Amino acid sequence: RFLEVRSFKMVASGSPLGLFAFSVTCILLNIVNAGISDPTLANLAISHGLFFGGLAQFVAAMWEFAAGNLFPATAFGSYGPFWISIAAFTWAQEAGLYAAAQEIDLALYFMTWCCFTVLIWIITFKLNKAMVAIFTLVVLLFLFLAIGEYSVAFHKLAGWVGIACGCLGLYASFAMLLNVTWKGEFLPLGVIGSHGDETTAEKV
Repeated sequence: RFLEVRSFKMVASGSPLGLFAFSVTCILLNIVNAGISDPTLANLAISHGLFFGGLAQFVAAMWEFAAGNLFPATAFGSYGPFWISIAAFTWAQEAGLYAAAQEIDLALYFMTWCCFTVLIWIITFKLNKAMVAIFTLVVLLFLFLAIGEYSVAFHKLAGWVGIACGCLGLYASFAMLLNVTWKGEFLPLGVIGSHGDETTAEKV
């Protein structure tokens, strides 16, 4: 006889964790892109991106799938592996496992992610203003990174956009965590239309 499958109690939202992971990693790496810090920080940022930016986001995505929250599950389940792929690409290239990528290669890579992010961005207009703002900056970040393969100015601009994106993400993730833990709307995320109670992280 097969074991009886029983339902577990409601799974907590992984959105604050996933957004914290995305935001902190985004800030660290783009400090280098903006030219604020020496490129040596990039190695630490890439390592951080593998475990916190990548693995933590992927775990958060699985929690969101279990909780029935499709949007954050899809977003974190996509951008988590993105960070992992960046780390794997960087280390494999430095180890000489294959030839260095050409400018056009990285430009196409970032443009592909830009197009994907545009699709995600469209969906955020049914969520809240914080998510709209964050993904607007993510779209610009990927666009400027693509152009930045041919322009130092745009590469640095991408860095500043990434830092702004990360800071906004930190605000949103802290707001979700604070509002749910303290059971109230202490920091607004910006309701779009009539969404009712905005205090739960599941509204992301």
